[in-house]
Amino acid sequence: MKSLLLTNEYPPNVYGGAGIHVQYLARELARLCSVEVRCFGQQHTEEANPEVSGFSSDTSSYSAPKPLHSVFGALQKCLDFNTRSIDADVVHLHTWYSHFGGILAKMNYGIPMVLTVHSLEPLRPWKREQLGGGYDFTVWLEKTAIEMADAVIAVSHETRSDILRLFDVAEEKVHVIYNGIDPDEYTPTFDESVLRKHGIDPAVPFVLFVGRITRQKGIVHLVNAIRHLDPGTQVVLCAGAPDTPEIKVEMENAVAAARVDHDGPVVWIEEMIAAHEKIVLYSHARVFCTPSIYEPFGIINLEAMACETPVVGSAVGGMKEIILPGETGLLVPLAQQLESPFEAIHPDVYAHDLAAGINQLMRDPDLCAQMGKAGRTRVLEKFSWAEIARETLTLYEKIAE
Repeated sequence: MKSLLLTNEYPPNVYGGAGIHVQYLARELARLCSVEVRCFGQQHTEEANPEVSGFSSDTSSYSAPKPLHSVFGALQKCLDFNTRSIDADVVHLHTWYSHFGGILAKMNYGIPMVLTVHSLEPLRPWKREQLGGGYDFTVWLEKTAIEMADAVIAVSHETRSDILRLFDVAEEKVHVIYNGIDPDEYTPTFDESVLRKHGIDPAVPFVLFVGRITRQKGIVHLVNAIRHLDPGTQVVLCAGAPDTPEIKVEMENAVAAARVDHDGPVVWIEEMIAAHEKIVLYSHARVFCTPSIYEPFGIINLEAMACETPVVGSAVGGMKEIILPGETGLLVPLAQQLESPFEAIHPDVYAHDLAAGINQLMRDPDLCAQMGKAGRTRVLEKFSWAEIARETLTLYEKIAE
């Protein structure tokens, strides 16, 4: 069995959960079968397992509107994925960036196509801010790929329900395989010098956010919640890679206002920091917060839990399958149960509720320690990349018969 993984993100170019997923899935699959990765970038590893090839495109001559450059650049790279001969038994796609490449491989090389749904375009309408009319294309491309796939992997049961509701795909083709974590890498690790390097006071307990500046991650809602936190609470925002210049400005204005309104340090780390430093931040934080308004799974929650830090998260998507309320953290109601929950958000109410959950845990360090231990136990028992790779290989073998 040989698997070909097509992806935008792959180390060292990882900025989101999908990239983390492909990184560790490729590593663990390579223990079980032959793996090739074709990705966006300059990566190149031959005579190894996984074998890795990066593909780039020159968009400097494009005269199309700027928001469309990433769309057309992705299509060019997907075409290039296929002009190099493919000898895999199955092609496995990750995010819309790779979908056109998978469709070409299935149709031209006659191999089965698997697609992992890390998120769904119809549930991310704010992407129009980033892609303009390209968003309509990505919605169509995703729908076409999902409905053509020989198997679809959902990263949570709620995502599976969304797929069956939104697309014309047979139930038996949609399988739930969770994301995972490497508990040997993500383990409690303490180093106050890392905190001081980033302007964090080691003597003051802090609540932590890690993620991109995007509507989906709800970061601005958390920043707006800071004014409701208990006086003296230290807030650390490890937030970079803004989707658009507009949301970057919105974030800057919100952080400036929070620093005026809150009696406590607000530290904003604007770069995406290295994994070992991120692990130190998770480990030192008293509470981790995931304020996402749409989250099919949420690997960052596993990362925090593996470092024995309790999570205050929004009660959406796969986070309801990760966080056990009262045991490993708290879930904050986001909105009424509507078809499009993000349209029902009451920003002031949500910000207040986020702050209430954070305050509840920040006030009780003993409870946080208890929840942290329970969180790591849950990660070890439920979210192993080795098991995820075995389940994925079994699915490959089934559709390749």
